[in-house]
Amino acid sequence: MKRMYWLLIVTATMSGFCGTGCEVHRNDPVRARLPGAPAIIDASCFPTLQAAFDAVPDAGGVVRLPPGTFEIDGALKVTRSDLLIEGAGAATHIKNVNVEGKPAMILQHPSGPDDRQHELWRIRLANFRITGNEKSGCGIEARRINEIFIDGVTVSYHGGDGIVLDHCYEDPRICDSLITYNKGTGLNLIGCHDIIVSSNQFEENRDALRCIDGYNLTMTGNNLDDHLGDGVVIENTYGSVVSGNMFEECRGTAIVLDRDCYGITLSANVIAHNESGGIDLRGAHGCTVSANTFTIMGGHALAIGPDSGRITVTGNNFSDSYIGSGKVKRGAGDRKAGGMIVCGTSDVAICGNVFSGVRPKALALEGEPSKRVVFANNVLTDVESEHTKLDDSSLVNDNLEPAE
Repeated sequence: MKRMYWLLIVTATMSGFCGTGCEVHRNDPVRARLPGAPAIIDASCFPTLQAAFDAVPDAGGVVRLPPGTFEIDGALKVTRSDLLIEGAGAATHIKNVNVEGKPAMILQHPSGPDDRQHELWRIRLANFRITGNEKSGCGIEARRINEIFIDGVTVSYHGGDGIVLDHCYEDPRICDSLITYNKGTGLNLIGCHDIIVSSNQFEENRDALRCIDGYNLTMTGNNLDDHLGDGVVIENTYGSVVSGNMFEECRGTAIVLDRDCYGITLSANVIAHNESGGIDLRGAHGCTVSANTFTIMGGHALAIGPDSGRITVTGNNFSDSYIGSGKVKRGAGDRKAGGMIVCGTSDVAICGNVFSGVRPKALALEGEPSKRVVFANNVLTDVESEHTKLDDSSLVNDNLEPAE
């Protein structure tokens, strides 16, 4: 009798699962077990990933992606708000085999990306890997998704950009992700606002990150390595901070501010061995460059151009590979170490910096004369400098000059 009782219990329990062990029935994929609870979609119960995404109700829910490699030949479309799509880490691999420039995943409202009255909110992508090929499009393209959150996602080997956030205006967050080997920009931010980019790895994209026509970018604690173009390019953006990041071996410039940037702080970054330069202020006003370490820079470590001004440069270290006792770490063919250049700018304070072993000059002057420049309380060691050639509108004093 007891054996029969337990058999009935097991049979009743198993009837709540589909034949593959799914938490929901194949014929009822959106059933919620608790009144008011969102749907939990097990993608392994569906013939395709797209079918699983399409099964999400209007109220949103959760899509669980199983381990495995899932090839797609066109963009997966996500069209619901209040949605979590979560995989099993790198074991969940979405592989875009399309060779016609199509993206792997598109997030947008069903009415299209240009309908500002109908936008999606609160989509989170987490814990999966998505790859493409040199002829595919971008990896993840999100269009007008507010409060999007991408974390623990690997985005690699796409023919276009890795991640595109197109007018994801409210509070986009990209954290703890690996964005690598994409032919375009790793993370392309267009028209976004109050942006968090934190603790990500960027490697060997064309550019690591571009922030265009945006506001309030906070970029902290990221590692950027071996990019084929520039590291970070910020244009027409204000009120932002790029701090505590590692920039190494970009073929271009580590950080570029262009096209009417203002109110931006670049601070406490290590900017090392970048081929074309460290920071290039092409179109920036009211910005601060502070407490950065510029070491063995191929081009100028810091350039302030004629379309920039009202800049504070303080507490930075511009250095070669000197390690004490008259020794340098780098070999004879790898001793480039750029200093600073100003070109027809005005209203710049350069104070409390160390310039050591950089070439050709600690401070070089080019173009039209720069006006109203303060060059004070800096330490210059084993360098030449043109700060004494600043014109009468400038103030030069209390610098510790190189020893004779």
